[in-house]
Amino acid sequence: MMTVSEKSVTIKVSPPTEGLFDLMIFARDADSQAPYNWVCSYQIQCLEPRGREELPENPFRFWGLHQKARDFGIVESSHHGELLVAPRGTLLLTLQTSRPLLATYELVNNALDAALSRKCLASQAEEGKLSCHVLCPLQGYYRLSVFVKDLGGSAFRNAANFLLRCLGPVNQNRLFPSGLSMHCGAGISSTGSGLFNPSHSAPIISTKLGKCNVTFRTRAGVDVTASLSKDRVTSAKYPLDRHVLVTQLRTKVSVCVALPESGVYKLGLFGSSKDSKDFVHICDYVIRCFSEPRWPPFPRVYCPWGKGCVLLEPRAGVLQEQSRVRVRLKVPDASSVVVIGREKVVLQLSPNRVWEGDVLAGAAGTQVKVAARLRQRCPALEVMLAFEVGGVSPAAPECSG
Repeated sequence: MMTVSEKSVTIKVSPPTEGLFDLMIFARDADSQAPYNWVCSYQIQCLEPRGREELPENPFRFWGLHQKARDFGIVESSHHGELLVAPRGTLLLTLQTSRPLLATYELVNNALDAALSRKCLASQAEEGKLSCHVLCPLQGYYRLSVFVKDLGGSAFRNAANFLLRCLGPVNQNRLFPSGLSMHCGAGISSTGSGLFNPSHSAPIISTKLGKCNVTFRTRAGVDVTASLSKDRVTSAKYPLDRHVLVTQLRTKVSVCVALPESGVYKLGLFGSSKDSKDFVHICDYVIRCFSEPRWPPFPRVYCPWGKGCVLLEPRAGVLQEQSRVRVRLKVPDASSVVVIGREKVVLQLSPNRVWEGDVLAGAAGTQVKVAARLRQRCPALEVMLAFEVGGVSPAAPECSG
């Protein structure tokens, strides 16, 4: 193991067997691309080999921070030395930076395949800090390599290689979901997209109840949507995107999640602005719940349901058959709002600008729809929400919009 700093080199040797070994050292100037020159040699006599597991291959030759890490923009690492230890299979690596950087990571173990390795990492890029949450599904030694570039840079450069030892691996069912981006949690990407003051800065959200509410303050003209995914769905009856409800006000967005089953989920946030109406990826969150949540979906949302619309009740998208339901919602641009179920009910506008009324749900298998006549649009009613009618009374998610 070779660790290189600006003015010194440390080499640790662990001979595989007893006997006499030659250690040859080669060097070149740090800025040179010329071949390495032989510098010196040592003879090492091993009387008793030290039993140890095989180290992962390191094609970058050095361990620890690169000797020019400061030139790359890395000021300091949360872990000093060449060996990192994860007693319970988890580790958080943070790197303080002198300027905003983007980073990607590689986790290598001799018995770990590449697809599973990608589910072991969740990275976050903030203004002056890079973070990587690491999960180790196997006992033994890993190489954790860090690659960085400036925001406008064209290529990533290897900035560090850490030797990581896992003493107690995590269950593979608890690894991160597939497809996480390099922007997890709040950071450079969310701020650049016009989202500020996050309710959850860290990329991992753990919930025992199976629900959470992620909020941001937003810049004017920014619209946000969200998607929910899971590597393996076992018992969810409805599409996972029905378990996410986005409520957007003039300067605030709220993403409410109510999980249908236990497991590890990816919550992806996407945004558009007045300059570009196309939605682009902003960031991801990891949501973990290992209890037994059974939250019903939210109602189906249609295009007219937009900025300023707030669903107050019912929040659950599945109603009990033949039940009488109180409907309350805000639709700022509506001249009238009706609910069509077993009967058609015209909602009344209260003094606090809430449309409300009582509706009778029909038989199981039918739908209850909310429609509105919006000002400055087509005078016809437009469907905004749709509730399914089921045979069992659901528990309503208590997530505020």
